Amino acid sequence: MEKNWYHINNIDELDSPALVIYPVRVTHNINTAIDMIADVTRLRPHIKTNKSPDATKLMIDAGITKFKCATIAEAEMLGMCRAKDALLAYQPIGPKLNRLVNVIKKYPSTAYSCLIDNLDAARSMSAFFSSWGLTVPVYIDVNVGQDRTGIKPGQPAVTLYKDASLLEGIKPLGLHAYDGHIRHRDFDLRKQQCDECFAKVAETRDQIVQQGFAEPVIIAGGSPTFSIHSKRKNCECSPGTFIYWDKGYTDLCPEQHFLPAALVVTRVISVPGKTKICLDLGHKSIAAENEISKRVYFINAPELQAIGQSEEHLVVVAPEDHSHKTGDLFYGMPVHVCPTIALYERAFTVVNNKVNGEWKNIARDRIISI
Repeated sequence: MEKNWYHINNIDELDSPALVIYPVRVTHNINTAIDMIADVTRLRPHIKTNKSPDATKLMIDAGITKFKCATIAEAEMLGMCRAKDALLAYQPIGPKLNRLVNVIKKYPSTAYSCLIDNLDAARSMSAFFSSWGLTVPVYIDVNVGQDRTGIKPGQPAVTLYKDASLLEGIKPLGLHAYDGHIRHRDFDLRKQQCDECFAKVAETRDQIVQQGFAEPVIIAGGSPTFSIHSKRKNCECSPGTFIYWDKGYTDLCPEQHFLPAALVVTRVISVPGKTKICLDLGHKSIAAENEISKRVYFINAPELQAIGQSEEHLVVVAPEDHSHKTGDLFYGMPVHVCPTIALYERAFTVVNNKVNGEWKNIARDRIISI
């Protein structure tokens, strides 16, 4: 790997803090994901990470036709990109039902679907979609341990699948199983737990077939379990972070050979003490849901340790013999890139070590036009 791949020669033209994207690395990551799964028709990337038409179109150009998203804005962005298949991995209720219908009608070249995990919601969707003369495909959201949403695998999921099939306005197509709770650094342990969870979903699928239904599609996993699910022949995979990668997954998933492709650049704005340095990288500029030491890793200054953060400032500790001064620039790799992207309306693209353009993260907004 090129040692100074991240270096920007015309950095004096770029104000900080700023999000920068390296498109050559993005393309590498897309091709790596396709190579890992071997069959591109089983790849359904989650676009919650990139939120960008430019990044999405690179995936479409590479032959990816199926996508997953979490918001109506992301669903609309996929329609704007003319994606063929878009799953809203969310159970729409209230005003979201109307917004989803408007997206479906505005972007007819995209086949939209969504999730259900209980009969009350399914009935509400049935009534609403039917009133518009629509039949929307749905996937049963199966709880395999995340304990966030979903119905239990086995008989509860089978019963919901059967009951939903009797309703107008929706049509069950398959099962959705997100195993985001499986995050062990030990790959063998991660694989063992992933296989145990998937076995429950596969058993549920088989029970549905025994009821006389066509074999349901299984959409499984996220980034940590992608290297495991990608080896199966009977499911679609939904990694998202792979496209930009980050420090968190670099450490957690060394078996996945993706490259960091999104960084934040920040400058020293003050040196308030012998070992303290203040950067312009506050809560508004880097995902702050992790504890303070697990938010950013500085590629060109790995010795820096964050000790305090506010909206516009990040205070770090440096060795006593450091030579950093006001104006110095650091390249930070987010520990969690997905919510970091959501903090920026645009990313500046870097090609051949030079800022040469920008990508708008239009799906970071709650509303694009619908």
